[in-house]
Amino acid sequence: MEKQKQSDLDRDKQYCELCGKMENLLKCGRCLTSFYCSREHQKQHWKEHKLICKDAEKTQVPKQQPEQAQPPVEDKAQDKAPDKCPKKKSSEQANTASEPSQPTNTGSPRLGDRPGEDGSNNTATPNGQTSASPQKLALEYIVPCMNKHGICVVDNFLGVETGLGILKDVKALHKTGKFRDGQLVSQKSDSTRDIRGDKIAWIEGKEAGCEKILFLMNRTDDLIRHCNGKLGNYTINGRTKAMVACYPGNGTGYVRHVDNPNGDGRCVTCIYYLNKDWNAKEHGGLLRIFPEGKATFADIEPKFDRLLLFWSDRRNPHEVQPAFATRYAITVWYFDADERARAKEKYSTGAGEK
Repeated sequence: MEKQKQSDLDRDKQYCELCGKMENLLKCGRCLTSFYCSREHQKQHWKEHKLICKDAEKTQVPKQQPEQAQPPVEDKAQDKAPDKCPKKKSSEQANTASEPSQPTNTGSPRLGDRPGEDGSNNTATPNGQTSASPQKLALEYIVPCMNKHGICVVDNFLGVETGLGILKDVKALHKTGKFRDGQLVSQKSDSTRDIRGDKIAWIEGKEAGCEKILFLMNRTDDLIRHCNGKLGNYTINGRTKAMVACYPGNGTGYVRHVDNPNGDGRCVTCIYYLNKDWNAKEHGGLLRIFPEGKATFADIEPKFDRLLLFWSDRRNPHEVQPAFATRYAITVWYFDADERARAKEKYSTGAGEK
C-alpha cells in the first residue's frame, strides 16, 4: 500500500517540462529527472533544460530504460559536463553570522546561509548559478523556508551570464521610454509620487527584445510549479505579467505597504534583482519587510541575480528605502485559484472597490 501511495505521488510530479501534459511521458535519458510528452517538445526545451541537465547527470547513475528520450545533439564542447566549483561563502555570507546580531533585524533566510541547511552542496556552475535543479530547489529549500518564515531568498539564481542578458534587455527597454510612473493598488489621491518613486513597464514576454525576461519568467514558473500544493494552503493557477521596475537613483523609494491588502488573489510575490556591485551603505535601496506579529524586520539587499519570494498579503508589509543609484527589479505575482475566483466574482457584481 505504501509503495502504491509513493508511486502515485511520484507520478503526480511528472509532467512535460514544456507544456505540462501528464500522459504518455518520456524521461530525459541524461538526467532521468525531467519528462516530455514528445521528442519535439524536448528539442524545443533543450536550450533551457541543458543548464540543469548537466548537474543532475553528475548525481545520477545512468540507466537504460526502454522509454527514454535522449538529449538533442549539441556541440560536444557545450555538452561536456562542467566541473564543480569549490564550495565557498559569498561575501554576504562571510559578513553574516548564523544568527542575527541585532534583535531588531531578522536578517533573511537564504540559500546557503548555513552550509548543508538546504540539503544540497550549494555548489555553483561555471556560469555562477546555483546547481540545484528547480525541483530540488523548490521542494528542499523554498517550500520549507516559505512555510516557516514567509520569506525566502535565493542567491545566484540564474548565473552571471544569464543575469547580464536579462539586465541588457531591461536597460534596452528602459531606453525606449515605455516606463511609466508606478501606480497604487487602490489610488484615491494624486499623491502617488510621494508614496512610490519607481518607473515601471508591464511585460508579457512576447515583446521584441524581451527574450531574456521571458526566460526568467519561465524559470520562476518552473519553481512555482514544483512548489504548487505545498506553499501554505494555496493552489496556484496563474500569475501576473512581469513588472519591470526602475528606481532612478534620486533618493526615491516606496513607503511601507502591502502588495495584496484586499484579497485580489495574489499569494506569492516573486522579485528578481539586477543590480551589479550593489552596496546598501552607499546606494541604499533596501527592501525592508516587517513580518506580521513580530517585533523584527528583514532587510533584503537588491543584489544582482538574487531571487526573493514572500507572501503577498498582510503578513508581509514592506518598504523600499530611498535608492541613490539606479535600481532594477522584475516582479511577478502568483495567484491562488480560490481567492482569485472570489475576487473576480466580487468585482463583477460591483461589490469591489472601483
